[in-house]
Amino acid sequence: MKRVIWVIIDSVGIGGLPDCDKFGDVNVNTLGNIVKAHSNIKIPNLRNLGIGNIEGADFIDSIESPIGAFGKCGEVSQGKDTTTGHWEMTGVLVETPFNTFEQGFPKEIIDEFEAKTGRKVVGNKPASGTAILDEYGEHQIKTGDVIVYTSADSVFQIAAHEEIIPLDELYKMCEIAREIMMGDNAVARIIARPYLGLKSGSFERTSNRRDYSLNPFEPTVLDNIKESGLDVIGVGKIEDIFNGQGITEAIHTHDNMDGVDQTINYMKKDNKGLIFTNLVDFDSKYGHRRDTLGYKEALEEFDARIPEIINNMKEDDILIINADHGNDPTYKGTDHTREYIPVLVYGKSIKEGLDLGIRNSFADIGATVADILDIKMPKNGTSFKIEVSK
Repeated sequence: MKRVIWVIIDSVGIGGLPDCDKFGDVNVNTLGNIVKAHSNIKIPNLRNLGIGNIEGADFIDSIESPIGAFGKCGEVSQGKDTTTGHWEMTGVLVETPFNTFEQGFPKEIIDEFEAKTGRKVVGNKPASGTAILDEYGEHQIKTGDVIVYTSADSVFQIAAHEEIIPLDELYKMCEIAREIMMGDNAVARIIARPYLGLKSGSFERTSNRRDYSLNPFEPTVLDNIKESGLDVIGVGKIEDIFNGQGITEAIHTHDNMDGVDQTINYMKKDNKGLIFTNLVDFDSKYGHRRDTLGYKEALEEFDARIPEIINNMKEDDILIINADHGNDPTYKGTDHTREYIPVLVYGKSIKEGLDLGIRNSFADIGATVADILDIKMPKNGTSFKIEVSK
C-alpha cells in the first residue's frame, strides 16, 4: 500500500455527538436532515461504498453488499470547526478551545489593525459572510474601508472587494492580522474573503479566499509522511489549514469539481504517499448559507464523480472519504454543528462490507493513513488498517 487518496467532504456530518448540546446544537444531523428535506436525493456511489450502512444512518437506504468499509468517528477535541477537525484527524487533539470573539474584537486590536494597514474597519461583529457583504459592501466601494467580522468559530475574517482592495493588499492585511492575533489573542484562522459585485444582493465571494492558520502545536501525520521522503500533496485549502506544515506540494481550487479534477490529475502522476483533498463548497456555499437544496445538489454532483476517482486508482491505492465536522443547513443560525463524521474506505486490498462501527476519535483516520504508508505513527489515534485489510 503505497498511496492514499484522502478526500474531505467538508461539513458532511452524520448526526449530533453526545455532547453536542454543550456546543449549542440539538437534534443536528447534516446529511440526515438534507435527506429528510429532499428525499429524492441520488447518491448511489456513496451508498455503494456503504454510507447508508453506517450505524445510525437509517435515513439513507442501506445496501446488501457495500464495496467499501464504513463507519463513523466521534470528536475528542473541543471544537467543531475546520482547524480542530483536520488537526484531530491528523493526530493533534485540541483540548483547550481556541479563542472566539462572539462580541467582536476589542478596540485595541482593531486600533492596531487600522494603524498597521492604513484602512478603517467596519463591521467588527459576528455575522454571516453574505449578510455582512449586503450590509457593508456598498459602503466599502464608496470609502475603501475594510470589512472585519467573525463567527462562533475562532476566526478573524477580512472581506474586501477585489476591485477596491487588490488581492495582494488583502493578503498582506491578513498577514498583519495573523501577527496581531497571536498569544493571548490567538485565533485559529485569519481568512481573506474577497468578493465582487456592484450592490447589495448581488455581491458574490470569489474563489481567491486564503486561510492563515496557526501552526499545529505538535507534529501531524503529514509531518511524519514528509519526513519519510513521501509526497504530501494538498488540494484545496489543505495547505492553508496546516499553514504549509507537512506539505510537499499544493494547489488551491476554485470549487468542488475543480478539487476533484485536480485530485484526479495528481492520481495520474507518479507520486507516492498522500493526496489530501478538501472539498469546501458543501460547507462554505451551502452549510453556512442554510441552503438544503444547494447542499443536496452538491452531494449529487460529487457522488457522480466517485466512479471516475475509483477508475483512476492504481492497484495499491487506498481511497478514504470523510468529513471534518457538521454544518446542518436546517439548523438555526449559520454556524457549524458538532457531529459524528462518516468514514468510507475503498481499495482492492480493503475488505468489502466491513463495519468499522463508531470510532472514538477522528485521529483514528490519520493513524490508519500512517499505518498504511508504514511511517511513524502519530501521538494520537488507533489504526484500523488490520481490520480493513484483506
